[in-house]
Amino acid sequence: METPPRCKFAFILSIIIYLFLGFVSFSLCIVSEIKRNKKEDLRWNGKLCYLPSSQAFGLGIAALVSFFLAQIIGNSILFKNSYSRRKINEQYKLPFIARFLILISWLSFGVAIILLIAATSMNREQAYGAGWLNGECYLVKGGTYAGSAILILVTVGSIIGSTLSTIKTNQADQGGKIHAQMG
Repeated sequence: METPPRCKFAFILSIIIYLFLGFVSFSLCIVSEIKRNKKEDLRWNGKLCYLPSSQAFGLGIAALVSFFLAQIIGNSILFKNSYSRRKINEQYKLPFIARFLILISWLSFGVAIILLIAATSMNREQAYGAGWLNGECYLVKGGTYAGSAILILVTVGSIIGSTLSTIKTNQADQGGKIHAQMG
């Protein structure tokens, strides 16, 4: 059964939006890495420390939101595609590679979110005596946002790979059915 052109358009548009949100989140992480607080920004009065808020705070929040939306949209595309195939063929199961890639995407998503939340909250203003944790000031370690950006690429790539593996499998299943009916 051929999918209507409207469904194909929505599917392709969803993938484009997903890729766009992933790219935006990746880019915001790279810019946050550049704009994060540096050691020179730290002020010390002998007992207490102070760090001003950096632009990485707002950029990090934007990266978190776009990455979260991308993960929701990407998984929705994948599971909608799988569900529609299941309605056509009740014996359809997600291929092993698709399940493995979904697991990888969720693991990298979880680690990236934790890194982004911690790094972003450290870039908020850390007032004298308040600090980030126990009244002490903390700087985001170099490469934290870049690591998050790499994990974002892993997540996006895993979901796209999983979606493509379900599409290829479905086309092969449909091809086999057509030959079986003809012969």
